[in-house]
Amino acid sequence: MRHGITLFTSDRGIRPEVAASTAESRGFDSFYVPEHTHIPIRRESAHPGTGNETLPDDRYMRTLDPWVALGLAAAVTSTIKLGTSVALPLEHDPITLAKTIASLDHLSGGRVNFGVGFGWNAEELADHGVPPKKKRTAMRQYLEAMQALWTEEEASYEGDFVAFGPSWAWPKPVQQPRPPIFLGAGSTDRNFDWIVRHADGWITTPTENNVVDNVARLHKAWADAGRAGTPEILALAGRHDAEQLKIWEDAGVTEVIFGLPDRAQDDVVAYIGRLASKLDH
Repeated sequence: MRHGITLFTSDRGIRPEVAASTAESRGFDSFYVPEHTHIPIRRESAHPGTGNETLPDDRYMRTLDPWVALGLAAAVTSTIKLGTSVALPLEHDPITLAKTIASLDHLSGGRVNFGVGFGWNAEELADHGVPPKKKRTAMRQYLEAMQALWTEEEASYEGDFVAFGPSWAWPKPVQQPRPPIFLGAGSTDRNFDWIVRHADGWITTPTENNVVDNVARLHKAWADAGRAGTPEILALAGRHDAEQLKIWEDAGVTEVIFGLPDRAQDDVVAYIGRLASKLDH
């Protein structure tokens, strides 16, 4: 089972390249960052953690661009995977986003993990012109169009939400036919069906409280659909708990991602060191 780090990047605290290089030097396998372009002040969307319109953390309104942050991390690391937990593709032009991700995968030597989410904040998505009842279809089409640009010599795509005629687009990602795609979402049948059809694995939500049973459900759905092997399971963790980690590993969790505290740089560096020691890195 792999071990990763996720940093809720913001304009304060530890810089992403410092966190990523520290994590790599202490033996962690991956480094993840989230995405929000903005947070509308007036909104009705309930945050999954608080259950209402309040936010659990003011970093939601201070989040750095994930691809800029990961570009900085790529420049100072050489082996650690660089991912999003999660990015919001529907808040981008898919042709431009395909270029960004392909460039990062090319320059990093094939180290991008593409964690995606539908987006819990309906008002944020609406400001980007995303129809709330069509976001699953739009996400599928965006990813299909991006993969066409990543794999085809003369790429084209025709859909309701993205369309373009025969086009050239380089660089291609090192990872073919695409960087791995992981959906960060709740453990519903609908989400698991989407993962089985369109992704390579699942990122649990911070509020997921039944990882073992839901991994078994996703494994069954995967096998029933005739997909080879088993899906990647990336479980978000709080404090280190050796007993829980063993249970998760036995259940089929392939990677555990630990969140970093919102503290000064020296404190976070020390925290990564202590966590690495507990994991025998």
